Amino acid sequence: MFNTKLPTHNELPTSRQLLRSTMIAVVVAAALLVTVVMPSEYAIDPTGAGRLLGLTQMGEMKTTLAVEAAADAAVQPVAAPVVQAPATVQSVPQEQIASTPAAEPAAETKPALKSDEVTLTLKPGESSEIKLEMLNQATVSYEWATNGAPVNHDTHGEPYNGPNGYYHSYSKAQQVKGDKGEFTAIFDGTHGWFWRNRSNRDVTITLKTKGEYLSVKRVI
Repeated sequence: MFNTKLPTHNELPTSRQLLRSTMIAVVVAAALLVTVVMPSEYAIDPTGAGRLLGLTQMGEMKTTLAVEAAADAAVQPVAAPVVQAPATVQSVPQEQIASTPAAEPAAETKPALKSDEVTLTLKPGESSEIKLEMLNQATVSYEWATNGAPVNHDTHGEPYNGPNGYYHSYSKAQQVKGDKGEFTAIFDGTHGWFWRNRSNRDVTITLKTKGEYLSVKRVI
């Protein structure tokens, strides 16, 4: 048994009251959509309240990250085949190398040491790539830096006549102002640096290289 009395007809809300409550709920939902959801999710702020509350900046960051991720996915080569080395990457087993020292390439066949300095400027949203032609096991040391603004970069190599989409990445990072190091080519091919400017101003990059490479060129 229930002790609660059922409401009488007079205690129930009228159609006018229900309509009024519905309209109030619609107005509140619309206000939240315009002042909170649209600025924080899509950086759309028609009233200006979102920027005062810091929500528009959040939406702008989400939009920028989404655009950057889509653009990088479209530009960067497919990395899935990395685990499958092409035929040119196959090397002689270590046991055979140890037993036949004469198989090592003669010193005179190695490229002469080179050193270069290259400067390029990227506009907002622009990308570029500089590649070195290198033989298998050749080594190069490098250092590059921007004029202050951060960029995204990927240091990688591609073999001559390799499978479509195959590449080997040595290092990569987002929103950095420079990098330096050394790498050894694992196949005959082109090896170098890809940069993308995600800032809102021009970025100048200076690259210095020194090592056993045949040539240096700007690809894009």
